[in-house]
Parts: sequence; structure tokens; C-alpha cells
Amino acid sequence: MKDKKTSSTAADKETVLVNRKSKMKLLGKQKMLIAMSVPFVLYIILFRYIPLWGWTMAFQRYKPNLKFSQQQWVGFKWFIELFGSRNAETNEFVWNAEFLRSLRNTVGMSLISTALGYITAILLAVFMNEVRVLGVKRFVQTVSYLPHFLSWVIVTGLVANVLSVEDGILNDILLGLHFVKEPVQWLAVPKYFWHIVGWTYVWKEVGWNTIVYLGAMTAIDPCLYEAAQIDGCGRLRKIWHITLPGIKPTIIIMMIMSAGHILDANFEMPYLLQNGLIIDYSTIIDIYVLKYGFKLFNFSLATAAGIFKNVVNIGLLVLANTIAKKSGEERLI
Repeated sequence: MKDKKTSSTAADKETVLVNRKSKMKLLGKQKMLIAMSVPFVLYIILFRYIPLWGWTMAFQRYKPNLKFSQQQWVGFKWFIELFGSRNAETNEFVWNAEFLRSLRNTVGMSLISTALGYITAILLAVFMNEVRVLGVKRFVQTVSYLPHFLSWVIVTGLVANVLSVEDGILNDILLGLHFVKEPVQWLAVPKYFWHIVGWTYVWKEVGWNTIVYLGAMTAIDPCLYEAAQIDGCGRLRKIWHITLPGIKPTIIIMMIMSAGHILDANFEMPYLLQNGLIIDYSTIIDIYVLKYGFKLFNFSLATAAGIFKNVVNIGLLVLANTIAKKSGEERLI
């Protein structure tokens, strides 16, 4: 028995040594790839993980003039105050209407932009995949991709000019077609603002977002289209029964990734287009953080709001991935 145990132990050790040698040999072959990845790993550590130390401010009554050891720790006080606080006289809990509005605006803008972005990107990708004239296809691709390379500051300026009351081209067109009797103040009516942000996002990013779907369509076996052609399927039936099912895994993955950005509504556009008339519909969480962090110098509350946003995003990402996993669909993890 001892001889058998000794021989099995020796065989296990030998297997471990062989595995280690094979791994070291593989690492040696890929040393150039590893060396190339080092700067990116350092970048992530320096600019993504080390700054997380600043999250400690959310659990302190932070004062810039005091050292870290001198700060007063207050636990989850600021996270509670994000949602409200107790009235000193009546002892009733009063909701923080300002933060709740910013949360509502963030979710609303993000959902509109995400929904419109998905639908238009998939439709445009299907359209470009069906176009047989190469020149037309390249023209549409180029025109739809170009806005992606414009900064949001430039895009915001264009939107402001297009929607201007005095000489905005949109009002000129509507007046010329007699759809309206007087110019519409697009940037002064709260109910229009979320849709303005959503459709501007579509115009800027729809071409870029189609790249992923077009890449997925190239992986579909052409024999499937040939078989459908023999069976008498038209273009619409091919799209419905071959193209869309073929890119379904990609759509699921992109949806899961988008779930992790629900509270990441675009900051520049709401910030640059907001005014006193629509501020209740244009203030998002990032603007709330900016206000309390750099204008009111309440760094602790601003940090708590930022942590809340990131934790919710991570939670939604994990939830979406879990739902996809249990449904038997593609998933990230």
C-alpha cells in the first residue's frame, strides 16, 4: 500500500512539474504579447483602481484642510442623505427631491437613448447588409460614421443652432410646411428635452454602433441564404429567419453591456443645453455630483452619489448577465 501511495504521489508531482514547464514554455513564446500588455495593465491600475482610495470620502465628514487620520468617520450618513433626511422638528423622513429628480432624469434619458440606439443601429446594419450596390453601401457607411468623430461640445452647438427659435432650420422647415403656426421653443419645453438628447445620440452614434452588427452578419453562413432562396423566401423572410437569429447572440451581449451603463447618461449634452426652464428635466446624477462636489464643496455627498451610480450599474450588469444565463442565452461571464 505504501509503495502504491508513494508511486501515485510521485506521479502527481511529475504531472505538476510537466504542467509548470508547459506553462512556462507557453509564457516564453508569448513574452512579446505579455510585454505589450504591461502598459495597459499599469494604466488600469493607476487610473482605475488607485483612485478608488478617494471613495473613503463618502464615509467621512471630509474636510480638505485635514489629514486622512484627522477626518471624522460618519458611516453611511451621506448615502442616506442622498435619498432624504429626518426633519428635526417633526422627526419625519423628508425625501431628497433634487437627487430623486436627477436619478429619474438619468434613467429616462439613458433608456430613451439606449432603446433608440439599439433599434436604429440594427435596422441600419440590416439595410447596409442588404444593399448590393457597393458604392451606395460605402456612401451610407461613411455618412453615418462621420458624426461619431465630432466632440459632444460641437454636436451640442449644432443642436442649439438647429433648434433655435429665431433662425433654426427645424422651425423654418415646420413653418414652411405649415405644420406649426409659430416657432417652437424646443429647448424651453421640458417634455421635449429627453427626446432631443435621445435622437441626437442616435444621429451621432448610429453609424458607429452598426459596426458590431455588420461584423456579426459576416459570420452567418451564406449557404443559409442560398437554401432560403431555393425555398422561395423573399428578402424580408431571409432577414427575419436568418439575419436576425444570426446576430441574436451579439444583440444579447450588447444589451447586457448596456445594462451596466443605465446611470451613465451622456454628461456633456444635458450640461451644455440646460437652462432655468428645463433644469428639472436636464439635471442628471453627474451634474448633481458636479454641483455638490465643485460648487458647494460637499465632497462627501458628491462621492456618495458617484459610488451609488457605479454600484447600481454593476448590479444591473450582473442581473442582466444572470437573466441571460438562466434563459440559455449568450452571456458575458
